[in-house]
Amino acid sequence: MRAVERLEPGARAYLDLLAGCLTRELFLDQEWWDADLREWPDDVDALRERLRERGWRLVRRGDPTARAEGRDWPPTAETMVGTARLGNVVDCCVAAVLDDVPGDFVETGVWRGGATILMRGVLRALDDPGRRVWVADSFEGLPAPGEDAHPTDVGLDWSHVGALKVSADDVRANFARYGLLDDRVQFLEGWFADTLPTAPIDQVSVLRLDGDLYGSTMDALRALEPRVAPGGWVIVDDYGGWEPCRTAVDDYRADRGITAPIHRVDWTGIWWRKP
Repeated sequence: MRAVERLEPGARAYLDLLAGCLTRELFLDQEWWDADLREWPDDVDALRERLRERGWRLVRRGDPTARAEGRDWPPTAETMVGTARLGNVVDCCVAAVLDDVPGDFVETGVWRGGATILMRGVLRALDDPGRRVWVADSFEGLPAPGEDAHPTDVGLDWSHVGALKVSADDVRANFARYGLLDDRVQFLEGWFADTLPTAPIDQVSVLRLDGDLYGSTMDALRALEPRVAPGGWVIVDDYGGWEPCRTAVDDYRADRGITAPIHRVDWTGIWWRKP
C-alpha cells in the first residue's frame, strides 16, 4: 500500500491538488507553448520575420503524456518531474512522518522549486511540528565542466541554458504563491561542493538528488547520504536518463558498500531505503 493511502481524505485531496497545480496538469488545456519554427520542414525565414514585425507568437498546446512522464520543460509549471516522480516524493515524505523516521527533507537541484514545495505541503498536511525543508541549488543553472571533470561530464556543458537558471528569489516567490514560505524552508545557495559539506543539517529522512551531472550528484551524495537516518530514503531523479548521474550513483554505492535494492519510479527516477 502506498503511504499516501494512509492519509485522511482531506490531507490526500490537498496533496493531490497541490501536485496537479505544481505540474500544471490540471490546467494543461489552458497552456500554450511557443512553437519552435526550426522544426518546420520548409524555409520559414519570411514567416519568422513577419511574426516578429507584428509582435505575434506562434503557439501549440502542451502534450499531456509528456507532462505526466516528466519529459518536457513546462513554460510555467514549478516542476518538470512528472506525475510518478512527484507521487514518489509524497510517498517517501508521508512515510517518513507517519513512521517517525527522523530528519529533514532535502532536495539538491530544485529548478523552480516544485518538489520542495510539495515536501513542505506534506509537512503542512500532516501538521508536522519540526522538520525543515532544505532547498539546495546554485540558482545559476548547471556548472560548466572543469578541467578535473569526470569523463562522463566532459562535453556536457549546459551552463548556457537559460531555462535552467532560476533565481532563489523566484523560487521563494513560488513557495509564497502556495502559502508555504516560512522559516521551515531553508535555502542553500551555491555550488554543492561549497554549500553541502558544511550545511547545518543534522539528519535527513528524505534526500532527493536532481543534479544531472556526475560531479553534482557525487558532491551531494558524499555530503548528505551519510546523514540519512536508518529507514530514510535516497531518491535520484536522473538515474535512468543521464549516464553521468547513473555512473556517480553506482560508483558511490560501490565505494560505500551500499547494497540496498534500487527501486524504479519511472523511466528515469529511482530510490532506495537506508537499512
